[in-house]
Amino acid sequence: MRLLLSDLRCQFNTLQQESTATPHNGLAQRQGAPYIRAMRIHTSSVPAMPAGRTPLEQPEFLPMTAADVKHIGWDGIDILLVTGDGYVDHPSFAAAILGRWLVAHGYRVGVAAQPAWDSTADLEKMGRPALFAGVTAGALDSMLAHYTAFRKKRSDDAYTPGGKAGARPNRATIVYTNLVRRAFPGLPVILGGIEASLRRITHYDFWTDKLRRPLLLDSKADAIIYGMGERAMLEAAVALDENGYAHQQDTGALPPLWTVFSALRGMACMVPADYAPAEADVFELPAHEAIEKAPHLLLQATVMLEKQVHAMNAPAIQPAGGRKVLLTAPAHPLGEEEMDRLYSLPFARTAHPAYTSPIPATDMMLTSVTTHRGCGGGCSFCSLALHQGRRIASRSRKSVIEEVRAMTRRADWKGTISDVGGPSANMWQAACAADPARCRRESCMHPSVCKAFKAQQPAAIDLLRTIRGMDKVRHVRVASGVRYDLALKDDTALRAYTMEFTGGQLKVAPEHICDNVLERMRKPGLPAFEAFLEAFETFSREAGKEQYVIPYLMSAFPGCTDDDMRTLGRWLRQRGWQPQQVQCFIPTPGTVATAMYYAGIDLQGDPIYVARTDAERLRQHHILIPSHGGAQGAAGKKHGQQRKNAPRHAAGKQQAAQQTRRDDDRRSRGRSSARPSRPQRRRG
Repeated sequence: MRLLLSDLRCQFNTLQQESTATPHNGLAQRQGAPYIRAMRIHTSSVPAMPAGRTPLEQPEFLPMTAADVKHIGWDGIDILLVTGDGYVDHPSFAAAILGRWLVAHGYRVGVAAQPAWDSTADLEKMGRPALFAGVTAGALDSMLAHYTAFRKKRSDDAYTPGGKAGARPNRATIVYTNLVRRAFPGLPVILGGIEASLRRITHYDFWTDKLRRPLLLDSKADAIIYGMGERAMLEAAVALDENGYAHQQDTGALPPLWTVFSALRGMACMVPADYAPAEADVFELPAHEAIEKAPHLLLQATVMLEKQVHAMNAPAIQPAGGRKVLLTAPAHPLGEEEMDRLYSLPFARTAHPAYTSPIPATDMMLTSVTTHRGCGGGCSFCSLALHQGRRIASRSRKSVIEEVRAMTRRADWKGTISDVGGPSANMWQAACAADPARCRRESCMHPSVCKAFKAQQPAAIDLLRTIRGMDKVRHVRVASGVRYDLALKDDTALRAYTMEFTGGQLKVAPEHICDNVLERMRKPGLPAFEAFLEAFETFSREAGKEQYVIPYLMSAFPGCTDDDMRTLGRWLRQRGWQPQQVQCFIPTPGTVATAMYYAGIDLQGDPIYVARTDAERLRQHHILIPSHGGAQGAAGKKHGQQRKNAPRHAAGKQQAAQQTRRDDDRRSRGRSSARPSRPQRRRG
């Protein structure tokens, strides 16, 4: 679930077979049998089937129109997936991977990709779904897709045909849910994806500078699938099926939906105020109304949510709006066999042929291979801990090799694999040797790599070498980057990553160098990064390669002062590095760093300096990049200035006034790249 990228509307073409109108949104009009040329039953990918369901033939593309549905041979669809992304039939896109997983289990799935939001016509093309509609804003939170760290509108969207901005609405999950309600009254609506997952409880919204209620209250959806959705979505489909919801518009005689969803793992749903979970252990989060009065409670709630996700053995509950939000125990990660089945499904690995313009996000994905999910880092600004979790779910070596072999058979194959990895390439097949349910650490990597975190870096290197030796493969890279503190634990692996699988540049994420900032980020200290740089330079020299580290850097992290940024700037200049871009911290919903930003305190409850106004944020940014465009205009904005740097809880105001420019910090989600000003220096 990664984050980056208005209200400009970009309407989808109706794609009706008899229409001859000029298409919108990059979709081409085709006559006759559309897009679905071949189908096959993928029985090797089908585990135990839901009752009454049999494997369905996998179409070349999931249907998007009534003509598609008819050509496949279906008389309708069971599930409609509504997404804010263009439809690319690749496992990196949620609609594709979830849709094919459901088809493999006997459910007919249609896709409404980037539907117009002033009409229900795009949702109604394939008729009313029999079971439910699944709604996602897409791979990005829609607000991040539209606005920069300084709340300026972006001019592009990498997940849209032609890279054009404006094809999805702001707060897409809310808008799409309302569309579904209008199109199909009474149809269950389940939210998923990064936007819904990270807004499942009370959260701070940077774009309005306000606290917002749990998303279910504002969207009026029936449930949220939080985290990775394959297991929970299949179980939701089965549960609705077995409880008689198929083809039912009048659900009055059926069990209330919350009773259905509350019995499943990985779900969020609204329950009555007097509801009490049956489990002995429950994470009881502060009520939304309490957080409104005492902002420091947002930090408490966020940390508790992190613990609930990692423990994976108990529900959480939060009172809000006269009811409660129930978060059932997290869904178990897919096992290796399930991961292999999932990724062996017959993805077309390209955008839907109806698009006339390319979707930019596909460029790297089509030459990359995902080996695993999850990240043990637990960085306070990153959504991975709350979405994918800290437990690593890996594919088998055989599965990865089979995917590469299939890639090399494509007509457009060019011989290079840009990435073999996941959130961090060197965490493939990693596992915890302890009991994660009893773990009290906030991170498997911080303050040092946990002894129970068993990485398999030699196996990962062997996999890369095997792929490099395959027929038609000329180059193999690890564009996703490596966790450098973990790489330092295995000198042989670090040597191989540097000498064999770095294509001139290797991405790493130090984020900062000041200890107080790194501590709040849950990142390793400067000595670890400098040790990594020294090793990287040594191995690059031995290989006779001119190579560079591309460091991700961040400004304006909660607790980071101007002096901290100047310290970082001096360190960069001493190494001959000149930053090309630096990510200004964006307080994305749901993260610990965002809660610190909102409350103005750190995890110990101590007041911290927070760069809140655009002028303050830009000032830190310009310390590293003085020539940043638009500085003067943006610097004058007063957003949030009424609060300045005071903490949001009353108890710390006097201390905050005295410590307003102290060096405390922590960021929220960003990236930076820097290159050495003198190429002969290989360290960065």
